[in-house]
Parts: sequence; structure tokens; C-alpha cells
Amino acid sequence: MKLKPVKLAPILLAAGVLLIVGLLRMIRPGFIEQVENDTYDFRVQQALRFPAPAATNLGFVHIDDASIAFLRTNRVLGYNFDLYWPRQVYGRVVNELAAQGARAIAFDVVFALLRVDHGLVPMQDGTYRESDEFFALQLERAGNVILADTRTLHPHPLFATNAYALGDITTDHKDAEGVLRRVQAFYIRTNWHELFRMVEEDPEYGVDLSRARIEPDCVVLPRPIGDEIRIPLDSEGRFEVADFIGTNLPPGMEPRALPYTLERVWHLGIHLAARELELNLANAEVDLDRGEIVLQGRGGLRRVIPVEPDGSFYIDWTIVPQDPRLTRAPITDLLLANRLRIEGRGDEITNRWKDKLVLVASSATGNDLTDQGATPLDKHTILGSAHWNIANSIIMNRFVRRTPLGVDLAIIVLLGVFSAAVTWQFRVWTASVTLVALMLAYVAVAFGLYVQHRLWVPLVLPLGGAVLMNYVALLAWRVVFEQAEQRRVRSIFSTVVSRKIMEELLKAEKLKLGGAQREVTILFADVRGFTEFTDVSQERAAEHVARHQLKGEAAQAYLDEQARQTLATINLYLGLVADTIVQRDATLDKFIGDCVMAFWGAPTENLLHASACVRAAVEAQRAVFELNRQREAENRRIAVENERRAAQGLEPLPLLPILTLGTGINTGRVTVGLMGSESTTGVRQGNYTVFGREVNLASRLESLSGHGRVLISEATYRHLLRDDPELAKTCIPLPPEKLKGFRLAVNVYEVPWRTDGPGAQGPSRRPGGLDSEAHPEQERAV
Repeated sequence: MKLKPVKLAPILLAAGVLLIVGLLRMIRPGFIEQVENDTYDFRVQQALRFPAPAATNLGFVHIDDASIAFLRTNRVLGYNFDLYWPRQVYGRVVNELAAQGARAIAFDVVFALLRVDHGLVPMQDGTYRESDEFFALQLERAGNVILADTRTLHPHPLFATNAYALGDITTDHKDAEGVLRRVQAFYIRTNWHELFRMVEEDPEYGVDLSRARIEPDCVVLPRPIGDEIRIPLDSEGRFEVADFIGTNLPPGMEPRALPYTLERVWHLGIHLAARELELNLANAEVDLDRGEIVLQGRGGLRRVIPVEPDGSFYIDWTIVPQDPRLTRAPITDLLLANRLRIEGRGDEITNRWKDKLVLVASSATGNDLTDQGATPLDKHTILGSAHWNIANSIIMNRFVRRTPLGVDLAIIVLLGVFSAAVTWQFRVWTASVTLVALMLAYVAVAFGLYVQHRLWVPLVLPLGGAVLMNYVALLAWRVVFEQAEQRRVRSIFSTVVSRKIMEELLKAEKLKLGGAQREVTILFADVRGFTEFTDVSQERAAEHVARHQLKGEAAQAYLDEQARQTLATINLYLGLVADTIVQRDATLDKFIGDCVMAFWGAPTENLLHASACVRAAVEAQRAVFELNRQREAENRRIAVENERRAAQGLEPLPLLPILTLGTGINTGRVTVGLMGSESTTGVRQGNYTVFGREVNLASRLESLSGHGRVLISEATYRHLLRDDPELAKTCIPLPPEKLKGFRLAVNVYEVPWRTDGPGAQGPSRRPGGLDSEAHPEQERAV
């Protein structure tokens, strides 16, 4: 079935909007993603009001401003340090946490360089160690310390080789507005062979391994000055060790080796969770195409981390630093406890850190240890909190997931189609309320899904795009379309019914049959002489066809032309009458053959309806009179022309018919409203009109009026006395008339309308009262 263009247009418009919104979802432009991120941040903040299950063995040892001041001035630890602390401070913290049975210890501080400028540390056996060596020793003894690492800054080998693992703390996955919402699950670190590192450390060569190029048969080491160094590789990608140190190899050293190995450095938070759940990070299944990283643990335990195509994942910000479920203490508490333990007073220590996953990080402000930034929670969040939230997410198997592209597009299409249908089908107010309710419900569902399941359902494109854009686009189209349609309907409607009736009907949301009592003034105006003119015209047409022996289409064409001329004549008179009375605020009811029916006082109230009606009738008579004068003048011209034609043996031209007007007017209470046939869905065929005794009386007065007269009832006359006494003075009382359908005689008044001048007088009345000009159509209407 082919749709009409006017119906196809909104469909195409809605489809175009959905196509644009769908493309925006696929490319995710920055400005839309930023607004969507803002809605996500608000969901994260509101989710804190509904605490989610969390691990109870997470701990935070914080380096705050008070701790920095305490180490500078205390008299109980036996040492005082200013920033930057020697490594022995961190070594003592590791020693104490290990002594209390912490399951894992993670540092959010990168120990990249050795500090030989720090003093020696006295040991319990009376010996002394350098501060860095003391820290490395504690790392080795604890066996569960995870050191911070980044892509550009790594722990010194002294520390890295003694640590349990290295954890990535890079935060370069902040979004465009600088908010940390997601992190990289891991990065690939290139571990160069020690011989290559020796070359890099030798300033004579000036080699930077980060700029090295791997070619199929060699490793190319660029140099700022001089030629590149090319190290040949065999078919297995190995180099000859002898190329670096000669043929005299140390015992146990293989003659060929790989120039480097690749290692995944997992995020610090993932390492904490892996320590708790005994996850095998070395055998992790990474499938970025499917968007998941699978980690296997003890007893068949399995964790699937949902990741973006670049390997990043969203942080579930469940535990804030002030959360009571988080074991928290300043670093000075650990140092004081360690002092007690050294003094042999370990029984005074409560092992509150037993089995805890402990993060040592900074919460200080106003110094180089400050580690705060923007997150969905706040503009000034301790960034180290990302690590324990990531660990908690993996332990609790609760991850933030964004709905995939297919789901987003399905949501956009469903909401867009619904929005388009509602906007197009319903009234503006109803559509607006419905769509607002839809949007509120969708927002509530989106918030609920995040709070309960950490599912990130998009808000901006489905609501701002699919719903609002469709609403605005179709609403604009409706304004254009409906205005054009209203103009079309009004144009068509106005040719069928009165403008007043049209306005009254168009205001109704649903048409119903029914009426009400109103006082109105009714006018019937009949064009006199039209029946005789029609009969004469038909006789002449038949004679012409017979005389000229016209047959078939020729005869029909001539008859049709005569019918058009006849209709044009009556339309000329009826149109003149209708236009004249409408200018006087009439409600034009209908045309009954060659009769015009109109009324005043409904549907628009008019307190002077009688005066307006009578004056309109007078003006209509004068307009017809003036028209007849013009036609008489034209007939005189035609008569002269016919004399000339007769001399030439041509048929004479027909004269223009001269018609007159008979008018009857009555005032009274009638039933006014819509009458006709009705179905369950509304009016099937209706006519807005008036009916009742007073309408019948107006019709009878019109039949009585004959040619060129305006007759009014006594009720109309009394209204004129009250509302228009000047006009009432001109009215002429006539003898009471016994009219058809009325038991008693009716008082009748004539309203003079003629003006002095040539030809002003005319026949006042055709004899016979209800004469031959009364029409069956009019009788049926009454």
C-alpha cells in the first residue's frame, strides 16, 4: 500500500532523526560523550546513598599532613625526618604490616631511584644497613608487597626484584575533562636483556632503548650522534651474546638470547584482588575483541572483567575513604606500633591489619605528596582510592558495564518510534505530558540499573536525541502541516457552511449531535422568478436542439452549457445575497434551492440580532435592485445588438433574466445545534442549524412576501422597537395573515427598503399569498 506523501513525510523525518542519533552513538563525538559522562558521574554519586556489598578486608594507610608534621618533630620514634622520607620509614611500615599478618601490601608511591644520601639504619643484631637496602630487605621478608609502576617511571631493580609484583598506577586514561573514570587493566612492558641495558647506561653510546626499532633481521639502536647500532637477529629472533662481550662467555650464559621479553604489568588494584583470590594473572585470557579479560582462581573461581577495545575498564567507585568498612589509619600509627615491637612491647599491639589488603598512599595536601584529582565522586578525590575500589570490584565480582552498541541502538529506535508516534498522533499537551513521563521513567530505570547492577544505560542520546529531537522535529512539522491542513479544511469548509458554523465545529474535539435553546432571528430570502426562468431556459434549449438537429454529444454539450449559464445566474443572485448578509454578521445556514436561510444570535451571541438581520435584509434587497439595474442596462445593449443580428439573419442573443427577492424574518427561541446521523465514533453526517416553530414562521413570511418585499413578524418588530427604534419607525403594519400551520392569524410588518429614483418602484407582491414561488425543498426543510 502506497502511503500518501503527507503521511510519509513524518515517517521520513522521524527516520532521519533516528539515523542521525544512531550515527552519533556509533562515533561518540566528544561533546555528547562529555554530557553522558556527567550523567554517569551523577549516578555514581547517587549510588553512594545505597551502599552496595563490599569486601571487609580492605585497608588504607594514609600519609597525611599530620603524619608529615609528626615525623618532623616527634620525640618517641627515635628519629625525625623531613620530606622526603628515607626508605627506612617505608621499610618499617612493611615490617609492621607483615608482622600483623597483612595479606598484601601495595604502595602508591614509585621508588624509582636509590637514595644514597640517607643515613644508615641500625639492625637488631647490631649491624647497620643503608636505608634503601633496609627497605629492600623488608620487601623480601614480607613477600607480599606490590610496588607502584608506570609506563615511564619504574621501581629501581633493587626494589623491583625483592617485591612480590609491580602494579601499574598510571592515570592517563582520564577523560577529556580530566576526570578519572577508567583505567587500563594492564600495559605491555618491554624487558630488555641486561646487555642491552648496559649499552643504554653507557653514555658513550647515547642509546635510548625506548626509541629502538625491531626489524625482521636486526635490532636498530638509534644514536643522537654517529651511525645507528644494528644488532643482527637469527631466524628465531635471537642475538649473539658474543656481539656484546666477545666469545669468552661467563659460565652458564647461553650464547644466544632474546633481545627483550614482553610482560603484562597489571593494575595495582588487580594485583590486590589477585592476591586475595589467588588469581592466575600469568595465564589471563585477554580478548579485547569480545571486550573481556578472564582471570582464573582457586577452586574454579573465575572473574570476567568487562573492558573497552583499548583494554580499559570503568572503576566502580563504591568505597570512599571515609567508608566505615575500610580499615584506615595514618602511617604514624604503624611507625609507633613498630617502635613498640622493637622495644619488646608487641603484646600492646592489636593486629587490626591481619588478612587485610593494605594500600599505602598519600592523602596529604599542599606538597609534592599530594595525589588528588577529579573522579566521578568529587573534584578532589584521593586518587589512591581507585586501587581499593578496583580490588573490591573484582573480589565482589561487581563491575561497571556500559550497554553495547546494539542495545543502545535498540533503545534509541524504540524510544524514537514511541516519541514520534505520540508526537504525531496526540495533541501537543498530551504528547508533552506523555513524553515527560516517559523520560522520567527512563531516567528512574537507568538510575536503578546502575545502583543495583552497575549497568550504565545511556541517557543523552536516547532522551536528548531519540525523544526530544523527534518531538521538536515532528512538532515543528505538525505546526507547518496542521496550519496548511487547517487552511485547506477551512477553505473547503467555508464553501459548504458559514464561517461561524465552521469555527464552532472546528473548536470541538469530537462532534456530537445535540442542541440548546437560544433566542435568534431567522431569515429566509428566496430568489423570485427563477423557476419561471428555468422553465423558459429549458424550453428554449430543447427548441434549439430540435431546430438545429443536434444529436448525441453535440446536443448534450449544448444542454450542459445552458445548464451552466442557468446555474451561473442563480449563483450570481444567491452569492450576492449571501455575501451581503454575512457582512452583517449572519450565520449562513444553507441554500435551499434558490432560497437562502440564515440566522443571527448563534453560535456567537449577538444581543442586537433582530436589528442586524433586518438591516441585512434591507441591504440585500438594495443589492439585488442595483444588480437588476445593471442587467437591465445590459439588456438594452443586447436588444440593440439583436436588431443588428436580425438584419444579418442571425439568431438573437438571449436577454439576461431579471430576478427579485422575497424575504421573511422572525425572532424567537429555537433549538440550535448539530443534527443528523451519528455512530459510536461520532457524527457521521450532520448539519449545524436551527429548527422549531419560529423557523417555520420565518419561512411562511418569506412565502408571503412575494417579489421585492421584506416581511417581519411582530416579535422581530418588538425587538426593533427596543434595539433600533429608528428602523422600527419605518416599518408598516399589515393586516394579520392566516398562515399554513398556524392556528391564529399572525401580525405582519413590512420593512420599506426602496429609495427614490427612476425605476425604484416595482411590483410589491405576486397575488396569492403562498404562491407558486414556495419550493418543495423549502417545505421539507421547514
